[in-house]
Amino acid sequence: MAKTIQEINERIRAGDAVVVGADEMPHIVAERGLEKAAKDVDVVTTGTFGAMCSSGAFLNFGHSDPPIKIQKCWLNEVEAYSGLAAVDAYIGATELSQDRGMEYGGGHVIEDLVAGKRISLRANSYGTDCYPANRVETELTLEDLNQAYLFNPRNNYQRYAAAANSSGHRIRTYMGTLLPELGNVNFAGTGHISPLLNDPEYRTIGFGTHIFLGGARGRIVGEGTQHNPGTGWGTLAVKGDLEGMDTDFIRGAVIPEYGTSLLIGIGIPIPILDEEIAKSTAVTNDRIETNLLDYGIARRDRPILKKVTYEQLLTGHIEVEKREIRTSSLSSFKIAKKIMKETASWIKGSDFRFCEDIERLPCKREVKPMRVSVESPKVSTVMTKKVHTAPESGSLKDVSKLMIDKGVDQVPIVDGEGRLAGIVTSFDFLKAHARQKDKAGHVMTRSVITSSPGETIDEVSRRLQKHGYNSTPVIDGDGRVVGIITLTDINRAYGRLKR
Repeated sequence: MAKTIQEINERIRAGDAVVVGADEMPHIVAERGLEKAAKDVDVVTTGTFGAMCSSGAFLNFGHSDPPIKIQKCWLNEVEAYSGLAAVDAYIGATELSQDRGMEYGGGHVIEDLVAGKRISLRANSYGTDCYPANRVETELTLEDLNQAYLFNPRNNYQRYAAAANSSGHRIRTYMGTLLPELGNVNFAGTGHISPLLNDPEYRTIGFGTHIFLGGARGRIVGEGTQHNPGTGWGTLAVKGDLEGMDTDFIRGAVIPEYGTSLLIGIGIPIPILDEEIAKSTAVTNDRIETNLLDYGIARRDRPILKKVTYEQLLTGHIEVEKREIRTSSLSSFKIAKKIMKETASWIKGSDFRFCEDIERLPCKREVKPMRVSVESPKVSTVMTKKVHTAPESGSLKDVSKLMIDKGVDQVPIVDGEGRLAGIVTSFDFLKAHARQKDKAGHVMTRSVITSSPGETIDEVSRRLQKHGYNSTPVIDGDGRVVGIITLTDINRAYGRLKR
């Protein structure tokens, strides 16, 4: 028998509502069956806690005297967007500090405000007749602001891909540190207790839904950006007052060599209206599947290594290419479960009410890639195709002469079939002298940063910047050297694009 939101609200008001966590519901359904579980349970609480980069806060500072129309402003030296009105600003979680770089960002400013700390405000302006001030510097706390509310355009992915790295080098990503040659797997999301997985058709989750947000009550204000429910990748846009939030559930974060973010706790209570919703909230981790993507390929559409379930990921290891690889979660299940309990206590406190008329989130939405008018050139069109190589058995004297005659500071070393075996640089001659070696194969560097013809120069530019090199050999699928690309080649190509 179906229940209505009004009936569930009445049970909450009377203190009779049965509230359980999403981790309990599968057991209840298994023991009692769907019909009885739907009748007995009124509300299922869900929770998630992790980095949600598409987050930020709107702040109103109030007017100074003389007043200022803020053109640019910085909070603890983190720039906030102020092209809204005279004294409004939006600070994004991923904006980096001017003086501390990746050690501190917008997410940390938001955490400091919630923690009651003083933050510095530095602002400037061009000055107008009604706003004559050109500059203001002050310190503020959350209590000094007229409004301060979290407004996050994209939070709470319905599911998230897992990540691994097939390249030969460690990479740093928004999915954390990924070790080379499939050395580890990182994943995000809280599986069967995650909010949108418990109501995948958004029957009770929509515009206006009350939620737990950062320790305070918030609301869903619409679909999130990149909302893609057709593939199970729905997202939410959420809003909540920073006043009342708790740093147990909202924290600034640093993702090494990637940037800053904001760790946010979100919990959504789901009213059990009928058996269909009861069935959705009884989802188990073995039924939640996601893609394991290869982040070693730095493109929009990364290769899918395999499909995995959350049950497999949560064991601590999965099998990939006949190897066992350890897995790690980027989300906190411990805090997510605490959010579920906090949300349940709100409901049992009898002052919580479900909205009786919400506008459901769209279940059909196309997510389009960026339309790029000028594409980044491929390595094959930019690289120098005539490469001066030397054999492993070649003498260092011959390699030295090759460097001088051709004006290069490194020479790729190849095996008998032309495959890259290593590289000799001018620095390697110092090693050769110290070790009394005279063959290229004895002193060459075997771990070589390489590129492929089909990559873009953006990918290669980042690789060279990261490793501090000015060139890289280009190899084909068989490992044969087919060219070399240098920073000069890349800068020349960028110059043509600008013209």
